[in-house]
Amino acid sequence: MLRRFTVLSLLLCVGCSAQSKPQPASLDVNQRIERQVHTYFGVPSDVTVRIGARSSSEFPNYDTLPVTLSRGDKSQSMEFLVSKDGTTLIRMTKIDLTKDPYAETMKKIDVSGRPVRGNPNAKVTIVNYDDFECPFCARMHSTLMTEILPEYGDKIKVVYKDYPLPMHPWAKHAANDANCLSKESGAGYWEFADYVHANQRAISGNQKDVQNSFNQLDHVTLDIGKKNGADAARLQACIKSQPEDTLKTSMAEADTVGVSATPTVFVNGERLEGAVDIDEVRTALNQRLLDAGIQPPPPPAKPQPAPASK
Repeated sequence: MLRRFTVLSLLLCVGCSAQSKPQPASLDVNQRIERQVHTYFGVPSDVTVRIGARSSSEFPNYDTLPVTLSRGDKSQSMEFLVSKDGTTLIRMTKIDLTKDPYAETMKKIDVSGRPVRGNPNAKVTIVNYDDFECPFCARMHSTLMTEILPEYGDKIKVVYKDYPLPMHPWAKHAANDANCLSKESGAGYWEFADYVHANQRAISGNQKDVQNSFNQLDHVTLDIGKKNGADAARLQACIKSQPEDTLKTSMAEADTVGVSATPTVFVNGERLEGAVDIDEVRTALNQRLLDAGIQPPPPPAKPQPAPASK
């Protein structure tokens, strides 16, 4: 799994107060704040800390203080509280308890027009941001398709979105081919997803010959399309042109909901990152089903140990 660069991934602390040994008297308040931010949060020395102008806050004796951290063309801004006497700095996260964070996440995810497995009208949706070349994604795909879907039946639906990682040379091509298929046949899309996840090593072949992987993917796409009633000429034209509009929209959307690795699964908005254990998937599904007033299926029977040989 690949995690993208974040300027301040460590600045998620709630109510952190700058209480360390006294600062040199020669430093003004902004200099002390800059030094505290660098030291307390472990900000690398090549990240620039810029202190903004104070404004009144809703908390007595504290002002709101914007702080921006930047490195090259990347930057991140956040708000601190600083006491009016300049002795205390607080990093605080304000949370709106009137909103459901899972529902707010799902509002940002567009599943319209995507192929669906399961019940299209189900009240619980699994959205999987997937990379066809990722081995962890192959594991999650197997978990979802061979265990979760048979267990939950028409209580859920599964939708895949694209998030090919740059370290995987043929993942983007596979996503484009899959999207070409999805325009012709939802069943064809899922047959392609099943095949590619199960045959990643064979498709990779000689890692130095990526064109061979592209050719294999295109051949598989055309064969599956033919089996599922696709318009052969239209599908072939799409494969040849490799349109990326669907792919780019999916990746931009993924960024808005904080996807940085694959697989990343959302169960009605609850995030599960990585090839998590199946019981973790079940726990999330069961809770979201109960939220929707639906009784989860009984847990699967545990395999009985083989009788001891006499």
